[in-house]
Amino acid sequence: MSAPAIHTPMNLEAASPPWPITFDDVLAARERLAPYLTPTALRHYPLLDDHLGGGTSLLIKHENHQPTCSFKVRNGLSFVTGLTAEERARGVVAASTGNHGQGVAYAASLLGVRATICVPVGNNPEKGAAMRSWGAKVVEEGRDYDESVGAMLRIAKEEGSVVSHSTNDRRVVSGAATMSLEMIEQAGGGGLDAIVIAVGGGSQSVGALTVARELTPKLEVFGAQAAGAPAIHDSWHQRTPVQTPRADTFAEGVATRQPYALTYATLCEGLEGFTTVTDAELAEAIRLILKLTHNLVEGAGALGVAAALKLKDQLRGKRVGVIFSGANIDTTLLRRILNREI
Repeated sequence: MSAPAIHTPMNLEAASPPWPITFDDVLAARERLAPYLTPTALRHYPLLDDHLGGGTSLLIKHENHQPTCSFKVRNGLSFVTGLTAEERARGVVAASTGNHGQGVAYAASLLGVRATICVPVGNNPEKGAAMRSWGAKVVEEGRDYDESVGAMLRIAKEEGSVVSHSTNDRRVVSGAATMSLEMIEQAGGGGLDAIVIAVGGGSQSVGALTVARELTPKLEVFGAQAAGAPAIHDSWHQRTPVQTPRADTFAEGVATRQPYALTYATLCEGLEGFTTVTDAELAEAIRLILKLTHNLVEGAGALGVAAALKLKDQLRGKRVGVIFSGANIDTTLLRRILNREI
């Protein structure tokens, strides 16, 4: 059962207008990323289609094949390559449950920038090891992502580092948008009718909405959250910001407890629909993906498929883009999922 929602006067003084980035921002981010990343594949798996029925076709964007096994390498590279020389000299600090942190650490290692990543206590140890392998300092503080943000802000103040927020930064959102730009271009003449996207903070969704508005205005974008961390989902449906006291899901990549100023208004204006998926449904989607595509995904990476199964009536007969957004699942959790303990 999800934690009860709490209405909160979220600080929106610094909130962006509904469209915080432009299509030109996305093109600029793609140009900055081009020396470091190659486009990931967009593939079709008919066996997945069979589980939706109704003539629906899923096109899978393989962000699980990125250098850090997550789309957030785009966000980290877009952020670090967008810094001035003075900002790079100060170093960067981020808060993350792992994938944003890995993206920032990877980008910082390529560009010779000092990086500190704040993670929750007891966070996925394999993600922590990966961040350290790219040369980042990892600080464990806080019970969840939102509390680790507080540690990030304190360190930035103490050390003069530049904050790399995983959502509230236009460079980050522009980096995420390059993924949807690739998807739409790769879909070719058949195009896409809809995209189903996991929402943790909203960078993927806002990026997709920005690109769709420019290139394919009729494209429907659906959001999906974990049922145990439904703050943005609930905020979208109630049209007022709410937060939850806990984020109870094994999908740490979407384990957030509140909406964010840079993305909230765009999500409210642009999403066609928004659903939640239980941890049991996520675990089943991970098993299904592994069986039918032989790809490994983490909880957040399975959200698109799990949500598409729930939305199959609305998606009937459509060509639907879904993102394997990350593959960084720890082996202990994976063993439990494969043993059907979740």
